[in-house]
Amino acid sequence: MLVILGLLISFLSFLYMIAPYIRKFFAGGVCRTNVQLPGKVVVITGSNTGIGKETARELARRGKSFHFHVYRVAPLAFLTARVYIACRDTQKGESAASEIRADTKNSQVLVRKLDLSDTKSIRAFAEGFLAEEKQLHILINNAGVMMCPYSKTADGFEAHIGVNHLGHFLLTHLLLERMKESAPARVVNVSSVLHHVGKIHFHDLQAEKNYNSCFAYCHSKLANVLFTRELAKRLQGTGVTTYAVHPGAVHSELTRNSFLMCMIWWLFSPFIKSAWEGAQTTLYCTLAEGLEPLSGNYFRDCKRAWMSPKARNNKTAERLWNVSCELLGIQWK
Repeated sequence: MLVILGLLISFLSFLYMIAPYIRKFFAGGVCRTNVQLPGKVVVITGSNTGIGKETARELARRGKSFHFHVYRVAPLAFLTARVYIACRDTQKGESAASEIRADTKNSQVLVRKLDLSDTKSIRAFAEGFLAEEKQLHILINNAGVMMCPYSKTADGFEAHIGVNHLGHFLLTHLLLERMKESAPARVVNVSSVLHHVGKIHFHDLQAEKNYNSCFAYCHSKLANVLFTRELAKRLQGTGVTTYAVHPGAVHSELTRNSFLMCMIWWLFSPFIKSAWEGAQTTLYCTLAEGLEPLSGNYFRDCKRAWMSPKARNNKTAERLWNVSCELLGIQWK
């Protein structure tokens, strides 16, 4: 018994010694584009923490103000990207924005209230934003919940499908005309490799008959990919493109609702991506040039990846679109 225990301890010690090299292997791609964003307007949901916060930081850094001067003439323009942190907890949002402003020297990092579990909050955010901004170039649907105990949103939707899919579906619908007016523009939907496990149960979309928190998350991530594909089809010729991304297994607050996931993340923490590493594929799909022909595709580690056959089902994508419109009471051609 002591021999087995000794071997186990030795193995774990060795594993943790080589952990930095394993992490480097699993860290995935890095967004290496030098594209800058002067004058662009960006909205990122759930960007007060984790991947969203690191995404906001990098985009704010790429949008710092600069001046155009003509000899003996005053500056002609101040082109500063405005990055909106759209989140439920505005206190955390202000803290994140203050940190990002100090780090990037971009003063135009703004915080606005957005609760994706409440369609009234989504509509209020969109109304305020459209009154405030005449353009929108980048929308990153990043916020999400994971493995929650069964609960419903303010509108009676199961939490995972309500926040992760329907909330972003409505938000995109409300902002899309402004994006078309601002084209070229991009919508990036943060999904997960776990969409491969998901399935859309149209007969029980709110999981009232059968609920499993893990599968509920997977189903919502499949919905993200299906939404991306159908949206890309409907946006052809508009100058707006859309992409779904898998960030990887990342250190973030997403696992906070599951004690088991928190323990697993802690145990394997030496091998899990940092928030900065997890943001790279989102940044790639936001910034990389020449991605327009790949609109509607799924990406991981800064390259196009294989998506589930279920995610490639056109009939399922169209049906989910129509059901989502019906649930939200909207018309979206």
